[in-house]
Amino acid sequence: MPVLKKIALTITSAALLSGFILSPAVAADKDKSDDKQPKPPSTMSSLGGEQLGKAGTQVNLGAGAPVLPKKLSGRSWIVADAESGDVLAAHNAHWRLPPASTLKMLFADTVLPALQPTQTHTVSESELAGVGEGSSLVGIKEDHTYTVHDLWLGVFLRSGNDAVHVLSEMYGGLPQTVAAMQKHAEELQALDTVVVSPDGYDAPRQVSSAYDLTLIARSGMQKKDFREYAATASADFPGEKKKGKKRESFEIQNTNRLITGDIGVDPYQGIAGVKNGYTTHAGNTFTGVAERNGKVLLVTVMNPSAEESHAVYKEAAHLLDWGFSASGKVTPVGQLVPPKSLDTGISTGGKGAAPAADQGTGGQAKAAHASAASKGSSGVGVALAIIGGLLVVVAAGVFLVNRRWPVPGLGSRPASEADGPEAEAPEADGPEAKDSGATADAVPAAEPAAPAAEDAGKPADKS
Repeated sequence: MPVLKKIALTITSAALLSGFILSPAVAADKDKSDDKQPKPPSTMSSLGGEQLGKAGTQVNLGAGAPVLPKKLSGRSWIVADAESGDVLAAHNAHWRLPPASTLKMLFADTVLPALQPTQTHTVSESELAGVGEGSSLVGIKEDHTYTVHDLWLGVFLRSGNDAVHVLSEMYGGLPQTVAAMQKHAEELQALDTVVVSPDGYDAPRQVSSAYDLTLIARSGMQKKDFREYAATASADFPGEKKKGKKRESFEIQNTNRLITGDIGVDPYQGIAGVKNGYTTHAGNTFTGVAERNGKVLLVTVMNPSAEESHAVYKEAAHLLDWGFSASGKVTPVGQLVPPKSLDTGISTGGKGAAPAADQGTGGQAKAAHASAASKGSSGVGVALAIIGGLLVVVAAGVFLVNRRWPVPGLGSRPASEADGPEAEAPEADGPEAKDSGATADAVPAAEPAAPAAEDAGKPADKS
């Protein structure tokens, strides 16, 4: 009997020992897997407030405030009041990440005021030579003439890199455009942003942040033409010229799924823009603006890890829903700062940020297929009616926000100054360039165009 007991104890001890040995191995494998996930840097800018410089989710819930949505997978996101500048909640707000085509907001905010919408331009072969394979295109043809208005529709609706390159050449060339965008980013205090290509395609060192993209969107939405382009759901775009025939047009639709909707995504009530993006390196990115009951919110989501279709839009919609419910019930975690040139006398907190480069890694748009009601003196948003295609107006519809969104201290600006200073037009003999970079949403041109699909293709990663 003692012998049997000894054998039993030996077997039991061996089993327990094997369990202790195997368990740490499993845990180690899990830790190793977790280590593969990118982590935010330990030190980030705290421009706008100390909490915004901290890693992880930042929110100060008050009495009656709803909890944040569950299963938010974006590497970085932010929800802010567009008018007051209050940041209601954020997650790694200053993490510098590839922006994809959301960088086109900065391109438009920089270049729009310098080019008249009725100006025409005949496209040369060299202007399209630098648009890389896999880029999102609107379908511009060499030796064809387009108006600036046409080209901006191609930028905002189809995220066309071909349109970006042509407009950049009209502005003075790609290098001059990139330099102007960088200068404008620094004026806006979007100091996490490094511009390498105007279209947002993956490029070494090209980064931005959820905080910066929100600042840029807020600046762009001060401009009437920017607002109208960003809110346009569909439009007619000039097609190919054919000998002996009248030049026809084809329909293009906005790739912003919170405007047009898609399978599994409904148009968001109160949406008014702004811009989506995708590259293999950046993942999906999105900045949106929406208005409900007189409240205007901005949201940015960068690179959600969720594998479900259109996760970036779904997470943005959940954050907007939360923001509208939480407004007035949370203590802001920070502020959207005003441009450098504006002396507001308001302390924004935080220690600021050095320019990202030192830290490593106007015309009025006439929106086609959309009509806006006349604006009231109160500046309340007006309904944007969508006609054409299979689009329908749902719920309270899609709204075009025409109210002025002052940064702090600008509430009393005269109407003549409302759109901000005009950008200097480039000299006619500005530098020429060929850029091999391309962007971003991988929406190939089609003529006639079917409803665009943001994820229709995967551009090569050039970074």
